Amino acid sequence: MNPACALVLRIAVVAMLAGCSPYPTYPALARPGEDASVTRVAICYDTLISTLDEVQAAAQQECTANTLAMAVDTDWHLQYCPLLLPARATFICTPKK
Repeated sequence: MNPACALVLRIAVVAMLAGCSPYPTYPALARPGEDASVTRVAICYDTLISTLDEVQAAAQQECTANTLAMAVDTDWHLQYCPLLLPARATFICTPKK
C-alpha cells in the first residue's frame, strides 16, 4: 500500500472511532450483598478514546434528577457492547445528600 493511501486509511479509522461516543446499555446485575433496589445504569465505551469523565457524564445523564452516578463495576464481556466500544461501566444512582 502506498504511503498516501495508508495515511488516508488511518485518518478514516481515527475519525470513525472518534464518532463512537459512550452510550447507555443494560447494566450488570447486582452482586450478592449489593442492594438490588437501587437504580443501575451502564455505559458502553472505548477505553482508548473515551475519557472517564465522558463515561461519568453519560452515566449521570441516565440517572434521574437529584442523584449521583457512582461507578460500581466494569466488564468487557461483549454481550451488551459492540467490538468498537467493548467496555461496559455500571453505575448506581445514589441520592444527593
